[in-house]
Amino acid sequence: MESFKQIYQRAAERKGGAAALEALLPSVRQPEEIAALGDDRLLSAMSMQVMKSGFVWRVVDHKWPAYEDAFFGFMPFKVLMMSPEQLSQRASDPTLIRHAKKTQAIYDNALMVQELADKHGSFARFIADWPTDNITGLWSELKKRGVRLGGNTGPYFLRSIGKDTFLLTGDVESYFKAHKLLDASATSQKGLAQIQSAFNQWQRQSGRPLAEISRILACSMGDNVL
Repeated sequence: MESFKQIYQRAAERKGGAAALEALLPSVRQPEEIAALGDDRLLSAMSMQVMKSGFVWRVVDHKWPAYEDAFFGFMPFKVLMMSPEQLSQRASDPTLIRHAKKTQAIYDNALMVQELADKHGSFARFIADWPTDNITGLWSELKKRGVRLGGNTGPYFLRSIGKDTFLLTGDVESYFKAHKLLDASATSQKGLAQIQSAFNQWQRQSGRPLAEISRILACSMGDNVL
């Protein structure tokens, strides 16, 4: 297994130096900053990632103000008061994205947000308190409890709100395969545990957030179009 120093040096060389590489790194929020976010903002960010999955992201970004209006600012309790007829109307609204299952997922995920908020004080607190040395466990929890949050949708949601997480991009997955650090599918429980273990080791070596390590790893090989 390569040291983080080796990975960083190669990534910096490929990107034109350390300063150029550092400029590409994502930012993360501290746990208390995440805990201070409103659950409406987390439900909005989550719903946006669900809509972006398999779709043109800029179209979703352009339509998002209309979503904020249509779903009452994504206040979970207000979304949960919507009737099936209202959800059906939103799913056929030309100012939104006409996709019944993804529209229903907004309601279903609002239910998850509310249930976890009732248990933990807020959904934001639940996310903030989850340990990053088991971030793949949070991926699994979101996939199990929520709707349409599998694959990279859950991790991209976490990244969008500043929760420290790595991403299983094509370049990251290719790195693990090329360096023979996996003896299982990258998305299996065994594979995710192996990937998490490697990231934890690089984090101990570097003191950097997982998000930065993930981007540096991606920049160390492959096309890494950012």
